[in-house]
Amino acid sequence: MSMRAGGVESRWQGALTLGDILGAAGLDEADSALVIRHTFKEEGLQTPSDATPEGVLEYTRRQWVATLKFPKDPPRWWLVFLADGRRRSRFYRAYENRGETHRDHEYRWFDLGEADLLGSLAGRLVIDWSKDTINWAKRGSRAEGFPVIEISDPETVPFPGFDRIELSYARLREVMEDSRYASWRTALGAVQGIYLIADRRTGRLYVGKAEGAERLLGRWRTYAQTGHGGNAALRDALGVDPEHAQHFTWSILRVFGTNTTPDEVDAAESHFKRTLLSREFGYNRN
Repeated sequence: MSMRAGGVESRWQGALTLGDILGAAGLDEADSALVIRHTFKEEGLQTPSDATPEGVLEYTRRQWVATLKFPKDPPRWWLVFLADGRRRSRFYRAYENRGETHRDHEYRWFDLGEADLLGSLAGRLVIDWSKDTINWAKRGSRAEGFPVIEISDPETVPFPGFDRIELSYARLREVMEDSRYASWRTALGAVQGIYLIADRRTGRLYVGKAEGAERLLGRWRTYAQTGHGGNAALRDALGVDPEHAQHFTWSILRVFGTNTTPDEVDAAESHFKRTLLSREFGYNRN
């Protein structure tokens, strides 16, 4: 990957660049990525408090039809940065572009999914955007020369409580691997539990249990590694579409102490399967 300056001021030449980061992430072809910079303005994201996962996704997936700044055929990976000063731009999240879904006379809409790409750098990577900040969307070859200003130390993410966990597949993998989530792993490793996997695309549910020495941490670690955790119906869904795990969400229905008997855990699992109809309409097969 080349390291041209791309219009960046000479004082940054020779520094670590966005191109170096993309190359380390395996994006050897720079134009397989689109680099986007969102600023806070009246239309769209008005303040940093609007930069929620839902808000950023919805704002990013809708693009003007008439604009010349956005490519006609955008690439697979979109790297979204948020304005963090005059030209400072902080990495927010990567999305996978699955294609345009529809358009009208004013807007185009895209099917975007959260991606693991550069996930460990979310909120930590800061680059210096080029002088023409009005050009908010650039192909990777036009942005790879942007210098890296800062990669901050990861901030610890506090454990929210068992009843507030709601994890996408990408976030589940972060929880299992990232040092910021050490307290989460401690908590999940201390309890047995009944958990729920919801398929956001189909609405189908799967009720599972984590008992004995495996506990929730061990069980969910297997899901993070495979997407299906060895469950036959989930494995079949991924067999049809290997990327389908991106539509799964993990949450916890009930937790038990380590002294709870297997019979009690089994009874709770059966209760939730029955009341949530996960055998009749979901992914549970027994």
